[in-house]
Amino acid sequence: MKKLLYITASTKPEEMSTSKVVGREFVNRFMEQYSDYELMELDIYNEYIPEMNYKYFKCRAELVSGQEYEALSQDDKLAVDRINELCDQFLSADVYVIAAPMWSVMFPAKLKTYIDCIILNNKVISVTPDKVKGLLDDKERKMVYIQSSGGVYPKIFSGKINHGVNYIHDTFKFLGISEFDKIMVEGVDMPSIGREAAIEKAVEEMDDIISNMQ
Repeated sequence: MKKLLYITASTKPEEMSTSKVVGREFVNRFMEQYSDYELMELDIYNEYIPEMNYKYFKCRAELVSGQEYEALSQDDKLAVDRINELCDQFLSADVYVIAAPMWSVMFPAKLKTYIDCIILNNKVISVTPDKVKGLLDDKERKMVYIQSSGGVYPKIFSGKINHGVNYIHDTFKFLGISEFDKIMVEGVDMPSIGREAAIEKAVEEMDDIISNMQ
């Protein structure tokens, strides 16, 4: 059975979070159309996402094991185990839906912490002395990034302002995920648009994206 991993990165509960509301609608529509998928969910502000620490690694992007692992404190062992668990969960998915607000022209810091957790040597990347290569091209994988923002950013400036979208696209393309779509929920705080209209416009874009994800 194929899997969809739905990742949310907002401190707000779903009913208050624009990105989560749109993300939930997308996931619901996707699951209705592709009922053979298993849904996995990860709310990174309500789950344990370890901060990176040198003690967890024996070399670049490779977690400790064996005696080095046994020498860790219990808390550090839990962190290493959790990082492995998060990476394995990510690897098991075929479709990824990430929903996050724009914060400071980027995304919430905890999403970056999560990405740091999953990029492990011999799992998501291959690190050699002269090369780093993404390993996520082992099967067909697809990603949709949903971003909510208070304002509207013209396309001519979008590349300079939407650093979160660019980072997600570029990072996961390097890692091997070539199929990427984005849904921009813009103008949430603008009197001329507002939250409901921004959500409605985003929802209108969903069906075409979902239909092309066969």
